[in-house]
Amino acid sequence: MAGLSRSDVEHVAHLARLGMTAEELDRLQGELNHILEQYMKLAELDTETIPPTAQTIELENILRDDVPTPSLSQAAVLGNAPAREGEFVIVPPILGGDAG
Repeated sequence: MAGLSRSDVEHVAHLARLGMTAEELDRLQGELNHILEQYMKLAELDTETIPPTAQTIELENILRDDVPTPSLSQAAVLGNAPAREGEFVIVPPILGGDAG
């Protein structure tokens, strides 16, 4: 596989809306070509016997047991509410409108 040319790198930078100096384009061209070279080395590996995976390491969720505990009383909740109406807590609207 041929490496990326300077015009390829300029085109990608333009598509990404990156304003780059000539020195930055030169450095980026070298870095991108190095990445492609490393990818080509990986592509040479025989992976036929390796099953597809989404994770490279085993993942296990570590969760604590769900133990019910007493909740706050209605009076305690309403006592902490910044605004209330009767037995309800008033919250600001999420979509449009004014609070209150």
